[in-house]
Amino acid sequence: MPTGRTPGPDGTTAADAEDKAAKPARREHPFPIRTVLLGTAGMALLAFGGIGAGATLIHDPLLANGPFNWVRYGHGMMLATWMLYVGLGLIIWAWTRLGRHARAGRVGTADMVRIVLIWTLPLLVAPPLFSKDVYSYLSQGDLALHGLDPYAVGPAALPSPLSENVSWVWQNTPAPYGPLFVLLAKGVVALTGTNLITGVIGMRLVMAIGLGLLCWSLPGLARHLGGNAPVAVWLVAANPLLLVHLIGGAHNDMLMIGLMAVGVLLCLDRRHVWGIALVTLACAVKGTAALALPFLVWVWAARMPGSPKARFAKALAASLGVFLAVFAVCSLVAGVDLGWIPALQGSSTVVNWLSLPSGVGQLVWGLVWLVTGFGDVTPFVVVARILGGALLAYLVVKQWWLAREGGYEAIRRAAFAMAAVSLLAPATMPWYFSWALVLGAGFAWSTGALTAAACGSVWMLLVTYPAGGTALYDWGYLLVTLGVAALAAVSLLRPDPLNISLRTISDVPEQSLRHH
Repeated sequence: MPTGRTPGPDGTTAADAEDKAAKPARREHPFPIRTVLLGTAGMALLAFGGIGAGATLIHDPLLANGPFNWVRYGHGMMLATWMLYVGLGLIIWAWTRLGRHARAGRVGTADMVRIVLIWTLPLLVAPPLFSKDVYSYLSQGDLALHGLDPYAVGPAALPSPLSENVSWVWQNTPAPYGPLFVLLAKGVVALTGTNLITGVIGMRLVMAIGLGLLCWSLPGLARHLGGNAPVAVWLVAANPLLLVHLIGGAHNDMLMIGLMAVGVLLCLDRRHVWGIALVTLACAVKGTAALALPFLVWVWAARMPGSPKARFAKALAASLGVFLAVFAVCSLVAGVDLGWIPALQGSSTVVNWLSLPSGVGQLVWGLVWLVTGFGDVTPFVVVARILGGALLAYLVVKQWWLAREGGYEAIRRAAFAMAAVSLLAPATMPWYFSWALVLGAGFAWSTGALTAAACGSVWMLLVTYPAGGTALYDWGYLLVTLGVAALAAVSLLRPDPLNISLRTISDVPEQSLRHH
């Protein structure tokens, strides 16, 4: 009678096979602990350096009369700035190393998400980094909490410790954000009062919800769009441009793109009503997400019966119904009207050459100035923005029409349209380019495209000073940052591109980027 201990042809017994099956499966590749620790150290240095070099408070209750107030002045601030930039260097290094792991198939999706969580934790308690916008958010929530209309008045209408830290540019500017975000900001201020430290942490926790939604949705988008899930999570959720600016800077773009990504995924999963509802919530945070909705109409229409015109009409009517219902509820609960729409023009105050029309206007003015000495740049920028707006409208409509087959192609065209908005909008900030990156992350990326995205992400990360000012006109600094970005891009393809390591570094052969 068989006992299970009789050796088979390979020398193993049935009992050995059962014991092997009962043991938990070993990891195919070990957790990249060195890379994780490298990035965590960078995030910690960034957070500590931000105490002196970030977008600090005018009256900081922790440092004003404490033993560490020296980090805000002279050599102390210089030390803090160096600490911050060393942290950025370590973060970039760790991210490119992690990218090589992802491209070679050595990191799974679950581990990639864990790494994003670990790297995010130090940023949750850091001072605001590279932007003061979070102070505007809190002030707008404070206005709503005290019965004032944040779409009619700016932070200066309610003097407080919250409003005094708002940049002078936005002191009298109404909020250009949707009703859901006003409601969330109001809730944070209701809980934290005028305590700016807990208020900033509260706003960051709201943005962390968007990051969580992003991590949840990216693998599903890669499944639908033919890409590689770990690479998608690496390219977007672990990207220093998003983590440092959207979590460290506490920008509401993080919540918007998180909701938008989930909405797109639900539409691809044939849960169109819920998908449109989630993208509408993204619009109720920041209006930019509305650009995705017309493309999702095509996705829904392609799955309906009938003629092309009938399918489109039914999908459009259903999408409008969901959009109007969800947006109306958000507005009613927040107690606001549509005043955020005219307030959008307030962003035109920002003039920099990341916006292609603004840059062209400045360039033409510079050439005219050399010849005529004409001193006012405004007419040139206004005309260039008008022409840029016309070009943008044409490109968006063209991409939308080319997306009429729905499915995969509609999302790809939506990503192109979002990229056009980032380039041709009257005002552009570095993190705006994350919008298109989110929609495109789920596709299969060629090596060249992925390298270009890495280079652009690192450069965009560095073109803002830690306190929030723009470095776009500091040409020597920009040259250095371009070199750093190029080095990061090359490092994605091969380790130690400068040959400074004392040991030979080799990566396993790259596996397919389509499936993992």
